Amino acid sequence: MRNLGQTGILLSAAMLMSGSLCLMPPGWAQQPSSAAATLVGPICPDQKSVLVSDSTAGATLVLRINDAEQGRGTGASGQVSLDVAPPGRLARGDTVRVAQQTADGTTLTNAIVVGCVDVLTYHNNAQRTGWNDQENTLTAANVTLNSFGLVAQVGPDVLDDQIDTQPLVVTQQPIDGSGTRNVVYVATASNTVYALDAWSGQKLLSTKLGDAVPRPLGCDNNAATVGITGTPTIDRPSQTLYVISYTLESGQPTYKLHALDLSNLKEKSGSPKTIVASQKLGDGQTDFAFNATYQRQRAALLQANGNIYAGFASFCDFKGANSRGWVLGWNAGTLAGLSSSELTNRRTDKTTPDCTYPGVNHPCFLSSVWMSGYGLAADPDGNIFFVTGNGGPGTYDGKLNIAESVVKMSGNLEVRDLFTPSNVRFLDNNDTDFGSGGVMVLPDLSSDAMPHLAAAAGKDSRMFILNRDNLGGFHTPDVPKNVPIDTCLCGPAFFEGADGKARVVSSGGHTLRTWIVDTTQSPQFTFEASAPLAESAQAGGFFTSISSNDKLSRTAIIWAVGRPVGADKHLTLYAFDAAAANRALTLLWSDVAGNWASSDNSSDVVPTVANGMVYVASYRQLNIFGLKRPQPAAAVASLQVKRLEAAVAGPPSEPASGPTYWGTVLKTEGTHLLLQLRTGRVLDVDISPAVNADQARIVTQGEPARVSGVMNPNGTFEANFVWRAPGQALWGEDRTQ
Repeated sequence: MRNLGQTGILLSAAMLMSGSLCLMPPGWAQQPSSAAATLVGPICPDQKSVLVSDSTAGATLVLRINDAEQGRGTGASGQVSLDVAPPGRLARGDTVRVAQQTADGTTLTNAIVVGCVDVLTYHNNAQRTGWNDQENTLTAANVTLNSFGLVAQVGPDVLDDQIDTQPLVVTQQPIDGSGTRNVVYVATASNTVYALDAWSGQKLLSTKLGDAVPRPLGCDNNAATVGITGTPTIDRPSQTLYVISYTLESGQPTYKLHALDLSNLKEKSGSPKTIVASQKLGDGQTDFAFNATYQRQRAALLQANGNIYAGFASFCDFKGANSRGWVLGWNAGTLAGLSSSELTNRRTDKTTPDCTYPGVNHPCFLSSVWMSGYGLAADPDGNIFFVTGNGGPGTYDGKLNIAESVVKMSGNLEVRDLFTPSNVRFLDNNDTDFGSGGVMVLPDLSSDAMPHLAAAAGKDSRMFILNRDNLGGFHTPDVPKNVPIDTCLCGPAFFEGADGKARVVSSGGHTLRTWIVDTTQSPQFTFEASAPLAESAQAGGFFTSISSNDKLSRTAIIWAVGRPVGADKHLTLYAFDAAAANRALTLLWSDVAGNWASSDNSSDVVPTVANGMVYVASYRQLNIFGLKRPQPAAAVASLQVKRLEAAVAGPPSEPASGPTYWGTVLKTEGTHLLLQLRTGRVLDVDISPAVNADQARIVTQGEPARVSGVMNPNGTFEANFVWRAPGQALWGEDRTQ
């Protein structure tokens, strides 16, 4: 790439376009060639000074608040602090600029509107609405190709692994050795937590919380190693970041709850806490112990009732006789475990049907709490909500086994209510988890007849509207109300438009939809508008966030991250005008936003929107988008080259682990299947080794699959692992040895 001029860079990037999605937005090459001062944001109310970067040495800098002069300083390389002249003060909503005066004339920096927002937990709050209603910078008018784009990127020279967690933002945070900074915190699959400057991406701090676990149980629905995959949560008053690591301790997989100091990322008193639990099974005698070898912590952490809560699932549904769904809690101050815990499946029968291959003597329990990374939710009264996945077909009973259900619990983890679709047996039989999606608690709608609602959807394409005061237990198909949204490995979001109407945003399949909430009679969702995303060969569903400036017109934007597409497995960030027009949502802007490493995993990336910036984390990248800043041409070209090289390199290839083949299942018969490879060759596969080891996902005729194992002397491939696979566009390379 060193021999390419700037035009060459743009042409090379264009070769990586997918549809209308361009790697670099137009206009970047036309930045001024001379140094251009930049006002650093965000700017919080009552700040005593502001920062200007890349100003011309010796230039006069004039601070302007609402176009009135409020201070002066002298330009210099690096950053310059300009004090607000007394008795002036910065108030929310003020517009701040800096004029740079040199012998060549006067130039203005970018403008920043005063206002600071923290994002301290998954999807913005404990209810998981995903709505930042205090975004006073980004609007439908300025999120365009000409004015909005990538402004900073943190790459593999800093970040050590895939990021499954949502970035969290803390403004005006004291950082040891770096003063007060606006910080974005990210955590990786290698158990590393980073504190990065929220404006530039500069690394401020990092801490490694132990060696991650390589390929647990052979499951590859994750990165090559599994460390931190559940989004942390931050308690600002106590200056604590809570996170769960997955580490090898003396060769044994172990979960630990950490309480880290925000200012230095060091362990606080009593931290870390090794996670242990035990629960009586349904016979009232058998003790079932939490075993980290078989449990996956993927759902985002929840802080409520003075406690920290976490849900646990399985690895690829492997070892279903050993893995069950758990919800555990700890006191936020002491990290002491709560006296009670929730085990979602307490059955003891040894003849429980297998979750993968019927007739195999592998009891299956599961009823996992995973929700594609969506967080456990809480209502204003402190009740906890989550959704469970599949269990053994025919074993749901609503008491000992609460598979395929939305569950409401008290703060001390006692089940108070649940909702289970009437087709629970079908869902179990077909691995059509209700728990592939999360449950969102809608803000209370006090003026309506039914003010306390929740929304949830899963793999069977229906989104339910639920009464939190009476979820209703087991239901017939038409109760409660539901709407079709396509397959959902996803979670809903919520906002109120300029008209004051409450809306739920769904993201099933490859389609974004908005629904107006109507509870005047009986609760229902009324379709309002939709928009397509790029088709992906992976499972349907994606994640969204909403930003707006309260309910002001043309400020509401729906942000979505599309699943991996194209040979480079790139992610795409989309911005849609949330105001419907002729039953459609208008696309304002889109661009490549990172890459995804896992070849058989649906990404669970959630965009974080705060203070005029959008943060998207992926494989060893954090991309920061915002309104374009004045930059020297050299800086622009450097950023373009960095983006291009990252896109060309893409995620790493899967580490070799013996012969592996990808293909489409032509026929299944017992523990044999015929797999048609991409070359047209048909492979005779004996899956009994994988089935006997409980390391096989059920695959059916017509589905893509991947097998790993050895070829026997008779020409039959003996599979040690069987996975479902994404569409052929995302298949990895076959390996013959």
